[in-house]
Amino acid sequence: MRFLVDRCAGHKLAMWLREHGHHVTEVRDLGKDPGDWDILQLAALERRVLVTIDKDFGQFMFVGHAVHHGVLRLPDVPAGERIRMTEQVLRLLEGKDWAQLVVTVRAGRIRIARSPR
Repeated sequence: MRFLVDRCAGHKLAMWLREHGHHVTEVRDLGKDPGDWDILQLAALERRVLVTIDKDFGQFMFVGHAVHHGVLRLPDVPAGERIRMTEQVLRLLEGKDWAQLVVTVRAGRIRIARSPR
């Protein structure tokens, strides 16, 4: 799979994804933070699932109806749990199309929604 890992999601998670055969770009490697809207647009353009802990992206997807290739949101998931929870999500959605999916992990629970289009 192809991922764009937001700064806040962590380098460690990005490295883990790479080690498991995924193609990963990190926002931190792009220079100055371009802002949430541009990050979401870049992920869509490059057909990458955006991985973030930011809650702001919900506004773009559910209110603004932004096109995206999938978002994995990990708000309130401690850094030490992000890899384990991401692994669970990837297993759960293996082989599925992530386009317009918003996967939110909170308090150990996984919620999958499709943003309106």
